Amino acid sequence: MDLKNHKLTIREDGVAVLLMDRVDTPMNTLGEDFVRELDTVVDRLEEDDVKAVVIGSAKKDFLAGADITMFDDLDTVDAAVDAVSALHDIYNRIESLHRHQKKPVIAAIDGACLGGGLELALTASMRICSNRDGTQLGQPEVQLGVIPGAGGTQRLPRIVGIQSALEMIVTGRPVRPYKAKKIGLVSGAVPPEVLLDVAVECALEAIDSEDPDVVIAINPKHLRTLALEKNPVGRKILFKKATEAMLKETKGHYPAPKRAIDAIQIGVDHGFDAGSAAEIRFFAELVLTPESKALRSIFFAQQALKHDSGVDSDAAPIDVDNVAVLGGGLMGGGIAAVSTSKAGANVRIKEIDDDGVARGLAYVDRVVRRRAKRARMSEFEVDQVLHRVTGTTGWNGFGNTDLVIEAVFEDLDLKQSIVKQVEEVVPESAVFASNTSTLPITDIAKASARPDKVVGMHYFSPVEKMPLLEVITTDKTSDETTATAVKFGKRQGKTVIVVNDGTGFYTSRVLGPYSNEAAFLLEEGASVEAIDGAMTDWGFPVGPLLLADEVGIDVGAHISEIFLEAFGERMRGPEMMSGLIADDRKGRKNGKGFYVYEDGDRKGVDQTVYQALGLGDRKEIDRTEIQERLSLAFLNEAALCLEEGILRSARDGDIGAVFGLGYPPFRGGPFWTIDQMGAANVVERLRALEERFGNRFTPAQILIDHAESGSTFR
Repeated sequence: MDLKNHKLTIREDGVAVLLMDRVDTPMNTLGEDFVRELDTVVDRLEEDDVKAVVIGSAKKDFLAGADITMFDDLDTVDAAVDAVSALHDIYNRIESLHRHQKKPVIAAIDGACLGGGLELALTASMRICSNRDGTQLGQPEVQLGVIPGAGGTQRLPRIVGIQSALEMIVTGRPVRPYKAKKIGLVSGAVPPEVLLDVAVECALEAIDSEDPDVVIAINPKHLRTLALEKNPVGRKILFKKATEAMLKETKGHYPAPKRAIDAIQIGVDHGFDAGSAAEIRFFAELVLTPESKALRSIFFAQQALKHDSGVDSDAAPIDVDNVAVLGGGLMGGGIAAVSTSKAGANVRIKEIDDDGVARGLAYVDRVVRRRAKRARMSEFEVDQVLHRVTGTTGWNGFGNTDLVIEAVFEDLDLKQSIVKQVEEVVPESAVFASNTSTLPITDIAKASARPDKVVGMHYFSPVEKMPLLEVITTDKTSDETTATAVKFGKRQGKTVIVVNDGTGFYTSRVLGPYSNEAAFLLEEGASVEAIDGAMTDWGFPVGPLLLADEVGIDVGAHISEIFLEAFGERMRGPEMMSGLIADDRKGRKNGKGFYVYEDGDRKGVDQTVYQALGLGDRKEIDRTEIQERLSLAFLNEAALCLEEGILRSARDGDIGAVFGLGYPPFRGGPFWTIDQMGAANVVERLRALEERFGNRFTPAQILIDHAESGSTFR
């Protein structure tokens, strides 16, 4: 056969070995030519001389799902139905090989087996995966605003049970080999070197079996769960709870998870054909929704950033093997943890005393052990990681440092002092990075004898969980230094954006007007619950006042002073906010803020906060006004950051807001939101607010220009 995207071998014993190998991409995805050729391959597998089939990959990954770029071509529901139905037909024929022709089909899974890739594996009579860390199986379609479209909502519940299928499909989270075996998704996990050999042996054994549909042994606890799911009443309760949990998590903003539950339930209650028809229809409707288009825009931006070195030149980054982290607190400990556990670097933590060093090392230990538990790492592997981390109160051991990351208090004099001390003990080639959230890197670099080696690396707390890294460059930062920070950030598992220097950079700066506007609304009579509730309903994970508690009210007050000095009156908040500092309200960290905390747990709004602010009774302010004022303050400041050259692109602004600040993903980021609203509409609404509240709502010139030209940002 003349195949470009697949390699098919028919062995003498009748086992057909099919290795997927898409010709034009480094990873297998379901492109048009790939699918058309797979249909031809199935024709051959249906012939009599084939007795069993092994499906694997010639690449490092099995099959990563659909080619997402093709989704934009599905411009009508009917077109989407036709495309998905064609894939359904091919997958049904593969399943029919063992269901009706009694030809065992073994899926040999290594690396990524996601979306349509897992749906292909689900058609097999047995699945075996490799036990390497990079192997994952999942149905992540909801993260793109759609649902599995090639039988996943129907086959997965029949294999792993309704509850496990709901968890995988509704959350979109993949499972690793250990979990896949535990829930019965795979029969076993073997070293990748022998995966294909084992799969062929299983195929040969299954040829002689009376039933080629191999029964997978599942742990007893999971068997009890499956037994309960056979009870109609139990199933009804299960779907009801799943729907309630989903709505609590999504607040109804994401239609895909609800449709996924519907498709699974239709299949369970009315059979495979009815469920498949519902799945196809739901997918076709969802792919056209604005939510799916926004989520896909984020996906494409992420993919582009993976290949972005952060510089326009071909400057190469330096190799980073040894990292020094200055500060062992929450930020320093988190930076050290991801630097060793994910980036694989040797890390030296410096603190001012032994207690500080101990806290930093203990933090790393906790993070690594939590990660080890999820990844099923051995104690030996854990020890190997932890042995790469050491601590000191002096400057010993810094002579071979490649990268220094300081994570000390936000004080310019302190940071400048540290730069000078570091440069006396590290090689001239070493990069110095400051983890500051507001102080201009240019000011910090003034103390440096090597300003070309100074860069900002702004992490978000907790470092080991938050996905974004904001790299900040000055006009003296070399491309080599920037590329080094970007590459190491990616090694740490971060999505990295590069921004130009300025007070607050991008992510901290856009929160300034947003936070101030929340305070103005509070001053006008809105309640804490109304303000935070309006913005969580708009899509943010937490409201602006709870965010102030989490960051630290004292920290926010310090940042406000810096912003006021840098940007003038438009960044001035209400004077009443000083009452919080006078009342020693710092938020969660001292258990006293806008909310009440007991033993670290938030219990509700602290009603005495109004008295501390000198405010009277609350009054009702329309929720849409709260949402409009806060969201437009955010959007306008993002536009100003692009206008002033802080942002390199609107793409980076969207990624920074979504992954660093919790901007609602279904809205695609601030610039995607502006495009969907229309710049002219945004300017008109800002002008109306400007008339009422003054220059804090004056539209950015770049918005006015886009309104006049009708152009878009993305």
